[in-house]
Amino acid sequence: MARRRKGDPVSGWIVLDKPVDLGSTQAVGRVRRAFNAQKAGHAGTLDPLATGILPIALGEATKTVPYLVEADKTYCFTIAWGATTASFDREGAVTATSDVRPSPEAVADALKTFVGEIQQVPPAFSAIKVDGERSYDLARAGQAVELKPRLVTIHRAEVTDAPDADHVALEIDCGKGVYVRAIARDLATMLGACGHVSSLRRTRVGPFSVDKAVTLEFLEQMCDRGPNLEVLLPVETALDDIPALAVTTEDAFRLSQGRPIVLLPRQVETLKARLAAPDGTGLASRTVLAMHGGVAVSICEMRAGQLSPTRVFNT
Repeated sequence: MARRRKGDPVSGWIVLDKPVDLGSTQAVGRVRRAFNAQKAGHAGTLDPLATGILPIALGEATKTVPYLVEADKTYCFTIAWGATTASFDREGAVTATSDVRPSPEAVADALKTFVGEIQQVPPAFSAIKVDGERSYDLARAGQAVELKPRLVTIHRAEVTDAPDADHVALEIDCGKGVYVRAIARDLATMLGACGHVSSLRRTRVGPFSVDKAVTLEFLEQMCDRGPNLEVLLPVETALDDIPALAVTTEDAFRLSQGRPIVLLPRQVETLKARLAAPDGTGLASRTVLAMHGGVAVSICEMRAGQLSPTRVFNT
C-alpha cells in the first residue's frame, strides 16, 4: 500500500515577492507550510540578497517547473563602483579596490557587447556542481574554482539610472542561466574598474511579473485564517507559451490513464501551424497542452497524428 502524503492536495502557483536575506529553499518551505501543501518547489533560485519574483509551485504545478525554468527573466540591479568582492555582491570580502568611476555613457556603450548570445563564465560563488560538490561550498572553503564558460542569451540590457558617481542601475531581459554578478564582474573588467552588485531584484519570470506577486508576510497572515486558494494561479499558467488543445471527455480520460489519443486531420494541421519554427524549417516543438473544461489534463507530444501524454495532471 502506498504511503499517504502528509498535507493537503493543494495545486497551483504562488508568485512570491521574495524578501531580502531569505533563501529560496526557505521561502518554499514557508509557503508550503502556510498552505499545508503536500508538495512544493520553485522555478529558479534567487540569492538570499536578491528580492523579487520567485515562482513557487504547489502540488501538481510542480510538474510544470521544468518549463518555467526555461522561461525568460527580467532583472533590475545596481552596481557599486570602487570595490570588487569575492562573490561579486555585497556579501563577499573585498578583493580589490579602484578609484575609477565609469560614466553612465561608458557603461551603456559597454553593455552593447553583452546583448545577444554570449559566453559567460559563472561566478565561483554559484550553485553549479564541481565533482559532485556545490561551487559555492568549495569557494567558501578557500579552494580555487574554475568554471567553464556557458552560452547564454541576453535580449536587452540598458542603464536605467545613475544616482551618483558610485552607482549605476541597470535592467536586463535574458534567457536561463544568466548570472547578474558575472555581468557586473565582466563590465567592471571591461571598463578598468572595480565593482560589485549592491542590489538585485527579479521583476519577471516568464508570464509571472510583480503585478501578480504577493509578499510572504501577506501570504502567511492570510493563511493564518485558513488557506485562501484564490491567490493560487492555475497549474497551466506556467505553460502559456505551449499551444493548448481542448479535448473531449473521452479523450481526457484516455490521456489521464497515460494512453495516447488520435487527432483529427484538422487538429493536426492547426497544431502544426502553431508549433512551426519561425524560419519555416519545420516544427519548433511538438509539445501540446491538453485541456478539458478549462482544466489542464496533460502535457503531450504530438507525433504521427497522435497526442501521447508525457505528464498527467491529477487535479
